[in-house]
Amino acid sequence: MKLCTIRRPDGSLHAAEYSDGAVYMIGGQLIDIIRKGGDVDISQRYRIQQEVTITAPLIPSKILCVGRNYADHAREMGREMPDQPLIFSKFPSSVIGSGEVIRWRGALTQKVDWEGELAVVIGQRVKDIREEEAMDAVFGYVIANDVSARDLQERDKQWARAKGMDTFCPLGPYIVTKDEVPDPHTLTIETYVNGQRMQRGSTADMFFRIPYLVSYLSQAFTLEPGDVILTGTPAGVGGGMNPPRFLQDGDEVRVTIEPLGALVNRCHVVD
Repeated sequence: MKLCTIRRPDGSLHAAEYSDGAVYMIGGQLIDIIRKGGDVDISQRYRIQQEVTITAPLIPSKILCVGRNYADHAREMGREMPDQPLIFSKFPSSVIGSGEVIRWRGALTQKVDWEGELAVVIGQRVKDIREEEAMDAVFGYVIANDVSARDLQERDKQWARAKGMDTFCPLGPYIVTKDEVPDPHTLTIETYVNGQRMQRGSTADMFFRIPYLVSYLSQAFTLEPGDVILTGTPAGVGGGMNPPRFLQDGDEVRVTIEPLGALVNRCHVVD
């Protein structure tokens, strides 16, 4: 299933299923469906005829991220591959959906970068899970853009501001359940800025793979249903170019991963 959250004209949010170009109301909230393992009452399912907006699928309680998980990206940034996963976090307030606007203050940062990524959605509460069992905890997958302020990243020496600012974690457009993605390590990630392809990589090139990451993270954090893990970005970010290229006011960023769809966001620099 492709599960999403819709906003109706009255502002209310509801879980829905996206299928064959149509949106179907399935009732309740998406986080509740995740907690139930994707169990949907088919009798409540109906096609939506009115105009609705697909928003971010959910606001996770935790957004855990993996840095330098692709060797080609580490090289382009002039960094070594870490011996253990390099973990940081983004804040729930950084989440926006496809079609929403990435915003930042020009007085705060002038070097905003894109990072297209595969994100894992956790489906059950786990702690200290073994690597061999870790995929049992996965509910599905969603596209993410780990938007990053490179100047703040360098200046602060830690990444809370650089990675966690409001709107810096686009997620969407929907969560695809893991039964539709037999092997998440065979997917192609592409990122386009204003229609020009900047990134093209494969999840086959992850250094630390998903079962290891879920197990590793669960040693430190209790993973809850709806928590999201960003698994890293391949080469092709603006900060790795010569000369570097960063996002500007009005730019459109499009991240695609088949069969997860396309995550599209425009940029706006606030005075």
